[in-house]
Amino acid sequence: MLVGKNKGSLSVVAVFVSLILSSSFGSAQTSAPAGQPERVVPVLLGEAKVGPLPMRIDLIGTVQPVATVTLRSRVEGQITEVAYADGAIVKEGDVLVRLDQRSVEAQIRQAEATVARTIAQLEQAQRDVQRNEALAANEFASKVNLENSKTQVATYLAQLDADRAALDSLRVQLSYYTISAPISGRVGVAGIRVGNIAKTGDGSVPFAVINQISPIYVAFSVPQRFLPDIKTAMDDPSAKVEATFQGSQTVSIGKIAVIDNAVDTTSGTVTVRAIFENANETLWPGSLCNVRVTLKVPDHVVSVPREAVQSGPKGSLVFVVSDGRAKVTPVKVGRTVDGQTEIIEGLSGDEKLVTDGQIQLVDGVKIEPKGALTGAQ
Repeated sequence: MLVGKNKGSLSVVAVFVSLILSSSFGSAQTSAPAGQPERVVPVLLGEAKVGPLPMRIDLIGTVQPVATVTLRSRVEGQITEVAYADGAIVKEGDVLVRLDQRSVEAQIRQAEATVARTIAQLEQAQRDVQRNEALAANEFASKVNLENSKTQVATYLAQLDADRAALDSLRVQLSYYTISAPISGRVGVAGIRVGNIAKTGDGSVPFAVINQISPIYVAFSVPQRFLPDIKTAMDDPSAKVEATFQGSQTVSIGKIAVIDNAVDTTSGTVTVRAIFENANETLWPGSLCNVRVTLKVPDHVVSVPREAVQSGPKGSLVFVVSDGRAKVTPVKVGRTVDGQTEIIEGLSGDEKLVTDGQIQLVDGVKIEPKGALTGAQ
């Protein structure tokens, strides 16, 4: 009796499963049972289009000054003037700090006097040469005296060169007592004030740090697979780099300027620097920003709304609408940009597609649009 009941139950289950499979996978083009209308599925529609579709990547970048200079003293001396305000914009050549230079000025005057004395001695020696030459010509003086006077002239000439070199060295040292901006940029907070003694060496307290603000770099790391496209983008006028300071809506536009000369073997990335004019100082050194790199903008790309692409057992597919019915169409997809997915194979670019309601669709089912087309230009 139990065996008989089990066989009966299995028969009922088999019939039920058969009905489910017939309902789920049967074609909608099959005629509906007599007296019942054909099933119609309401859907939203979009369309494929042909046009430009940027090839770009989104990254996180770090703002870096093109040049940074730490101002330190090359000589020791008391600070007599700090000629800039903290955080001010300075131009190349602007005087920023002055040191007490009275000592070196005195040394310069002493060196100038030494040069003058040597010049006077040289002139005297040259007169002696002229006199001894005249005497020697008339045999009133020996040739030894003449040669000795010529040697004296040569000695004073050498001494004059040495004295002038010492004077030039002191004048160079004098220039160290006036510190000027070597680059244009924004100066930081002064590290040492008037009245303090400036020290020399890398361990000394710097006067300040100057960062070049305009133009400025944004550095970011790019996976090495994009390296050929990055190199090409350097000469492509359609390529650009957009940087958005985090927390701001202002977008700065720049271009790729530098590619590092090696790929980081640890991360498999290469460091790239884009340059921005940054005239309004939107980008600030050391800050993080969102970076969008447009490598190129290919024309005649077939694309569809992202929502139209579905995943099937054999890959990606879309439902193409033809004669009021939805037809399953396999496609090969590429990148997705601004909600549009590139279609590499499968569509020509003039099709209408289902963008919402695919869960209720089977191949060939009749559909009814319930809204305007999406993805239209």
